[in-house]
Amino acid sequence: MKVYQTNEIRNIALLGNDGSGKTTLTESLLFDAGVTKRRGRISLKNTVSDYFPVEQEYGYSVFNTVFHVEWNGKKLNMIDCPGSDDFVGAAVTALSMTDTALLLLKGANGVEVGTQNHFRYAEQLGKPVMFVVNQLDDEATDYDRLLEQLTEIYGTKVVPVQYPVKTGPDFNSMIDVLVMKKYSWKPEGGEPTIEDIPADEMAKATEWRARLVEAAAEHDEALMEKFFETEELTDDEIRLGMRKGLAARGMFPVCCVCATKDMGVRRLMEFLGNVVPSVQDMPAVKNAQGEEIAPDASAATSLFFFKTGVEPHIGEVQYFKVMSGTVKEGDDLTNTDRGSKERMSQMFCCAGAIRIKVDTLVAGDIGCAVKLKDVKTGNTLNAKDCDYKFDFIQYPDSKYTRAIKAVSESDTEKMMNALQRMREEDPTWKVENSKELKQILVHGQGEFHLRTLKWRLENNEKIQITYDEPKIPYRETITKAARADYRHKKQSGGAGQFGEVHLIVEPYTDGMPEPDVYRFGNQEYRIAAKGKEEIQLEWGGKLVFINSVVGGAIDARFMPAILKGVMQRMEQGPLTGCYARDVRVIVYDGKMHPVDSNEISFMLAGRNAFAKAFRDANPKILEPIYDVVVLTPSDKMGDVMSDLQGRRAVIMGMTSEANYQKLSAKVPLKEMSNYCTALSSIAGGRASFSMKFASYELVPTDIQQKLIKEHETESEE
Repeated sequence: MKVYQTNEIRNIALLGNDGSGKTTLTESLLFDAGVTKRRGRISLKNTVSDYFPVEQEYGYSVFNTVFHVEWNGKKLNMIDCPGSDDFVGAAVTALSMTDTALLLLKGANGVEVGTQNHFRYAEQLGKPVMFVVNQLDDEATDYDRLLEQLTEIYGTKVVPVQYPVKTGPDFNSMIDVLVMKKYSWKPEGGEPTIEDIPADEMAKATEWRARLVEAAAEHDEALMEKFFETEELTDDEIRLGMRKGLAARGMFPVCCVCATKDMGVRRLMEFLGNVVPSVQDMPAVKNAQGEEIAPDASAATSLFFFKTGVEPHIGEVQYFKVMSGTVKEGDDLTNTDRGSKERMSQMFCCAGAIRIKVDTLVAGDIGCAVKLKDVKTGNTLNAKDCDYKFDFIQYPDSKYTRAIKAVSESDTEKMMNALQRMREEDPTWKVENSKELKQILVHGQGEFHLRTLKWRLENNEKIQITYDEPKIPYRETITKAARADYRHKKQSGGAGQFGEVHLIVEPYTDGMPEPDVYRFGNQEYRIAAKGKEEIQLEWGGKLVFINSVVGGAIDARFMPAILKGVMQRMEQGPLTGCYARDVRVIVYDGKMHPVDSNEISFMLAGRNAFAKAFRDANPKILEPIYDVVVLTPSDKMGDVMSDLQGRRAVIMGMTSEANYQKLSAKVPLKEMSNYCTALSSIAGGRASFSMKFASYELVPTDIQQKLIKEHETESEE
């Protein structure tokens, strides 16, 4: 394969809603470019993209697929992404590693929720977007209406470059207003017939051309001056203006294809090579230190590894982008993240499972390597005297969690190892061995996401597993001050045990004044702090521990033991066994024995005194509250809002986003367990949501009583 220079490389993310035809388009692109000898079909399970068993089982893309085509002296690196939002990690990875988002639309459906989601991700990352309308042979396709919809949603930046002469089963030709030619195809598609635009289409084509020229001129001063003078630009000048407009996200071109009939695909590759920005046309990426790293082939070599694939008979396949410099087969590089040395013994350009051996890749190019010793997703490999590190892929928070358990307990370790390997392939799977809940939790993006994980464990790894509802990580706290004392005394021959602790507990908030005096009943307790510790608890909140003992009633050497006892009880709250938080403890008095007092005596005394005081301090249970943002079609807004309110949600606000409504709410985690499934049912799969931890809040009284009873029953059992 030719060594392509940075200005000859185009990196493109292929995105779109489920059913828009991304996999079929990929097959046509590879076939027309000569990478494959036949076009695979999803129904025959022989496509380049969806070649993993789980994808063939479900008929959906689960992983992103890296492939390339060479066309007219340009190399187009493309990453085909799953359409389902359950696999959003693949789309985020692809957009982070490429320079342009190609958003595929199903002609009959127009803009779908997947389109909106992917556009929003591209917008957040500042990536250029172009739309490609597919399936023009569908009798329900109305191209003009679809353009109106795109313009309603994304504004006047939407600029059509092509339009079909007719849509439906008879589709076989289109007008390209950039080159002002008509493209026609025989029933088998492939190579088009290019001819002049017929007279009956000329008026429409001329009008659309004028819109395209004006849009292209807006993004370059010299082109704008020429446009004002002549109202026309050459084809190359239009391409230059469009490239600048794309890079600035100032225009969103619209092209046409019919991937199943292989029509418009070659023209699309030509357009991508000539118009979309190269790596050099986009802002330089910043490394972890905030330095801009230009894609310079002559600079120090640095590779970022963005994806791991595990394939039978091969093992791990590591996909990388050359961030700077030039990498050659046999180069010795250093892993910045792990400190290990790696030799690039075998490098490939890939098309799914097809790998083409290469010996050189330059800045901006994408390739893969096998048989690397110690490289993981997210690692950076550098040449000598280079210490770059990249960490710019930011994955969304999880929104669906299940407790996972191996049916056979002996498979637990094997299951954990498999989960860790699979997380290398999809970083949006998160595994947590919760000491607090005594469960192994798997966090993902949706029910289908975790169902895929289960299928792979059971079919690929031969590990039978079950999913259960995750327990909720409640917290306990107190709402008023209380006092208690406890004497631990034990005598059983020889040295005994003795320790007595008197303490006060009260709710703690940041910035509250130092304690001075407390009154309980008719008695007053004055506090003179001799020592203070603020402990940031692992599970959130604080414990403030104050030593106010006077007159040597308790030796200072026993204070750490008392604190340890308090901490032990906070790890198992008196109400439900959940962690306690946000408490101030003042030890003000006690007694000790010259012989029998020791650390364990004061640890037990402190623990039990704290438990007694906690129960008298009007304890309350806190539950985790999440910020939830739902994007739903306007016609489903009422149903979505009613469902949320039934989940004890507090609606925080609503905004419009094109034909969708954006609803913000605060919702208890307990109520979000099955929300993925419920929302899909309510909105017919057209809505999506995200959730992020917000705070802990008091649970309602009736729920608190129920939780306490459940804990008492469990304890008795």
